[in-house]
Amino acid sequence: MAHAFNIPDRAEPFGIFSSAAWQPEGKVLHISGHTAQGADGETVGVGDIKAQTRQVLENIQAALDVAGGRMPDIVKVLVFVTDMSTLMDVHEVRAEFFERPYPASSLVQVPGLVRDDFLIEIEAVAVIPADRAQGAP
Repeated sequence: MAHAFNIPDRAEPFGIFSSAAWQPEGKVLHISGHTAQGADGETVGVGDIKAQTRQVLENIQAALDVAGGRMPDIVKVLVFVTDMSTLMDVHEVRAEFFERPYPASSLVQVPGLVRDDFLIEIEAVAVIPADRAQGAP
């Protein structure tokens, strides 16, 4: 689990993230940006940011499962959205997947993603304890 913290005497983060996170010992897994593609390759939740965010986080969770990781092993996420007005909906769904201490996070609005119907993409960095890491060098 990341050793995350918020900065004393600074504004508390408003969402599901911490100001900073120490990287614990373990095997570092860089998870590529995931979109709302279901197992069949089709877009899940066309036009629905909550459904897409949930699918993206489920895809990341699946990558962690293969590597022996868990969601609390994530120390950093980078979130790309096509519409910043959906921010609080994104955080509502993130709360289903992350518990305190939250990972460090950046979120940016982009003009578009690889498919026009994708509303969000998330990449992550996880640190999986060596005794759980599967397939690590």
